[in-house]
Amino acid sequence: MIASTAKRPRTKPAEIRREELMDAAQALFLEKGFAATSVDEIVKQADVAKGTFYLQFKTKEDVLVALRERFVATFCARLTKAMDGPPVEAWSDRLDAWIETVVHGYLDHVALHDLVFHEHVSSHLRIGHDDPVITQLAALLAAGARRGAWTTKDANLSALMLFHAVHGAVDSVIVSPKPAEREALIDGIRAFCHQALRIRSSTGR
Repeated sequence: MIASTAKRPRTKPAEIRREELMDAAQALFLEKGFAATSVDEIVKQADVAKGTFYLQFKTKEDVLVALRERFVATFCARLTKAMDGPPVEAWSDRLDAWIETVVHGYLDHVALHDLVFHEHVSSHLRIGHDDPVITQLAALLAAGARRGAWTTKDANLSALMLFHAVHGAVDSVIVSPKPAEREALIDGIRAFCHQALRIRSSTGR
């Protein structure tokens, strides 16, 4: 008979522990709210020692900042994939893909979006010119303008204004007692953006 030796479980890599803590915090923040959730509850949910939390984060707000960064990174990855779908020179199609993905991404994750951007406002959580989603749109607008696909004197300013216009349109639907259908909302936003950029219907086709 061969004696079996019990193997001790391997310690998980720090990056996995970090993700587990973030997942646990996200679930609790969404369920109870940021203010009502304690670090003790987060470590219990993640099934880790309290010291592990403080190896990864100094405060509960640091977790929220990390959740926002993860949300934005995931959001931008979806946008990149969507814009890479149409041919490179199909500029209006790429812009439309950006618009559609933003609308669906926001509406599909309203609670998480509001958590990371509105639950606890601080200097680390403000949206500005350096927001990755706006930067991504500005790059698209600048590239399209160079190729004559549309008109914009300042791609960064146009991206900032269009982003907030889209954001506002989606917000108005969320709070409306009779929300519009998604496709109707997307069509309206698309028409507005095309008009703002003076896109002809044949551009990029």
